[in-house]
Amino acid sequence: MKLKTSIAALGLAGMTVLATACSGADTGPAGAAARDVTRLQLTPTTPAAAGGVDSVDWLLEDEPDSLDLDTQGGSAGRTVLTNVCERLYQLQPDMSVRPWLVDKAARPDAKTLVLTLRDGVTFHDGSAMTVDDVLFSLRRHADPDMSEADEFENVTSMEKTGAHEITVRFEEPDALFTKALAGDAGLVYQQKRVRQQGKDFGTPGQADACSGPYRLASWKSGDSVTLERYDDYWGDKALTREVVFRWAEDSAMVNALRTGAADGAYTDSIGTAAALDGKKGIDLHFGPSTATLDLIPTERGGLADPDIRKALSLALDREGIAKSGYGGLAQPWATPVGSGAWGYEKSVFSAAQEKLTGAPASPTSADIARARQLVQNAGHKPAGPIVIGTDSTQGRLVIANGVRAALQQIGLKAQIKTVPSAEYGEFYGDRSARAGIDVLVADWYISKSDPVGFYDNGVSDDSNNWVGFHSAAYDTKVAQAKRTLDDARRAELVVDIQRRFADAAVWIPVAQTPTALALGDKLTGPPASMAYLYYPWAASLGAKKG
Repeated sequence: MKLKTSIAALGLAGMTVLATACSGADTGPAGAAARDVTRLQLTPTTPAAAGGVDSVDWLLEDEPDSLDLDTQGGSAGRTVLTNVCERLYQLQPDMSVRPWLVDKAARPDAKTLVLTLRDGVTFHDGSAMTVDDVLFSLRRHADPDMSEADEFENVTSMEKTGAHEITVRFEEPDALFTKALAGDAGLVYQQKRVRQQGKDFGTPGQADACSGPYRLASWKSGDSVTLERYDDYWGDKALTREVVFRWAEDSAMVNALRTGAADGAYTDSIGTAAALDGKKGIDLHFGPSTATLDLIPTERGGLADPDIRKALSLALDREGIAKSGYGGLAQPWATPVGSGAWGYEKSVFSAAQEKLTGAPASPTSADIARARQLVQNAGHKPAGPIVIGTDSTQGRLVIANGVRAALQQIGLKAQIKTVPSAEYGEFYGDRSARAGIDVLVADWYISKSDPVGFYDNGVSDDSNNWVGFHSAAYDTKVAQAKRTLDDARRAELVVDIQRRFADAAVWIPVAQTPTALALGDKLTGPPASMAYLYYPWAASLGAKKG
């Protein structure tokens, strides 16, 4: 699914908004001592467990809206369901992608993908997964009324071409389709059970229709969701027998983890992670994510001139923002997509990131002088104050104040417009809501581990290209990259696209934000990266000591 929305609403109504990426919310570190941002290490996994555990209590930040991700997605439902349901491809902890329920894949030509399905997979009622179940699932995801429909826009046909084989044909070569199959577009459901349950599928009291290492034992609305190990699972059995999910927000989550009332959580909020940092009995792990904090210039025009945008980027104190707004748990970053998007050719993307000079971590006097010169030479200086849009969460307010200070330092007037958090998400999807601001303090993530999945935000007619950047060459490069199946060649194209995007300062990156995993200090095993949203993380959760 290609969401473009604020994660302030993610997991709520905001999950139904628009198309290509999502955002990642924060509450700020609530006075916690800041880490040294230059020493924050991101690791995709935690050390392997030495033994199993009978039962684990896990916290979510919300109760799932549904366990039918076709109709209502959300990070809470996905965190649960990824242990119950499986996908045709699987996102790995290091953010690479591999076939999973697909045994092998072939491309007889650039516009055809032949999937041979794994044999011996059973659903939780013991019946075998068939090619008809898989084809049913793909066609359900592709239904225009379902949330994954946009992933199939380039698909011209999906057909059963053998007892264990499905052939997918495309209008054009599609480099991102198998990555989509590692997401919710690749979920495989048991056709019989989905049809039997009808509109009740995915609601409390209904059995699951899946094949993963856990089965849904119960969902008591308003109380808990319980998963039990599926002992006839076709792959490696889960280490932990039972996982019980409950939900709590911010301070309640912190208290439950600190007191041992809960054993672990993936924290949606960097503020929650900062409040747990250094606390006895809790291990914090930070892993790669695609999420970033960004400034998105709007249609209003105060940042219409690219030289003004570039000047702001040069003058922004990213390191100061990361320390004071995020407890040192965000890293100053030169691109608007996090390192978790580097699911292939990591060294190429890392080297390209280091060559970008327009977004310093901490601006030098030379950076400020260069920024002032850009302002002086700009063809379209803003007539009045540049208006910065945000809500009142601590992290975003720190960014907004940092932006105002940077603008004032380079001779421009600025003011902050703060809206209630309940209204903040409207900035993303409603042009009229952002009519009074020139730049939005934003947070963003993409669901696929490929940077090209972000850079279509800069295409001339894209709904997230608010500032009106237009480049025929850029548009052509993005389209070409999305058609390029060879990873090395696509990485070359993406690096060029990234440079063009940065040169025009279409968006202004601030920092990347990691995935944060809090674990009781007797547990280990699950991934620390953003892969937990799509990978059966609970199956590897277990005891440090056997």
